[in-house]
Amino acid sequence: MPRPSRPETTDGLLLVDKPVGVSSHDVVAVARRALGTSRIGHAGTLDPFATGLLVLLVGRATRLLPHLAGEPKVYQATIRFGAETDTEDLLGAVVREAERPRRTEVHTALPRLIGTFEQVPPAYSAKRVAGRRAYDLARQGEPVELAPVPITVHRWQVGAVTESDGRVETMGVEITCGGGTYVRSLARDLGRYSGSAAHLTALRRTASGPFHVADAVSLDALQAGHGVVRPALDALPDLPRQPLSEDEIAKVVRGIDVAAVVEGPWGALIAPVTGALVALAERDRDRWRPRVVMHAA
Repeated sequence: MPRPSRPETTDGLLLVDKPVGVSSHDVVAVARRALGTSRIGHAGTLDPFATGLLVLLVGRATRLLPHLAGEPKVYQATIRFGAETDTEDLLGAVVREAERPRRTEVHTALPRLIGTFEQVPPAYSAKRVAGRRAYDLARQGEPVELAPVPITVHRWQVGAVTESDGRVETMGVEITCGGGTYVRSLARDLGRYSGSAAHLTALRRTASGPFHVADAVSLDALQAGHGVVRPALDALPDLPRQPLSEDEIAKVVRGIDVAAVVEGPWGALIAPVTGALVALAERDRDRWRPRVVMHAA
């Protein structure tokens, strides 16, 4: 059987729909093999039990990672009430059980988890404690005390709810939040604030900033050589764009500033015919100063 053809490697954006049971790093490894390049970076990981959108940048476009618009993030999740686990998801051991809450108790608790507030990250997380990963300490049975960090949750939308004897068993939600938010810990705290206990049984990221999982390729398709690397310019969809003359391109690729014609603190400088991204530039009064150059001089 012939091997799948390898897509032409380009510098650009790759959106992948991560399946359950694999790590984000596994997905990056598949992308590296499929595209024939080791130069791939990601804009935020997902837990192995979670599914959904991973935003990857390939080749020279990896230098755009600090400039990506990654907020808000949108997640679909299922919360089960009555038990809290050490990992705050379905993979952990139950550490506390409590009577399931009534629907009114859950809805009364929800406003406490909207806005900007402090969240204690889960013990099984990549946060560092004295130079060590929290999950390494937790797996070794060592106590993990993580400092609360400020997060922002914009919105909860409650979906399907299952009940028994007038008490909530599971609740589907869509959560819109800022970066650094642990949805597992939101479920934990919703259980506690409802006078009960809770953990996540499913989690799916559907959006990250301007990027949506509907535009992502599956892992199977990527492994089969059908991953589509989009132009690097697609990684900066919200920036104003300024076409350059050939003389201006020659300057920009050497790091020389050019006149700013369009408005905005940052701009995407593009080639006039192909529309390819030449550089990401920062405004300095009436000039664009190249900060990330995509083409060599």
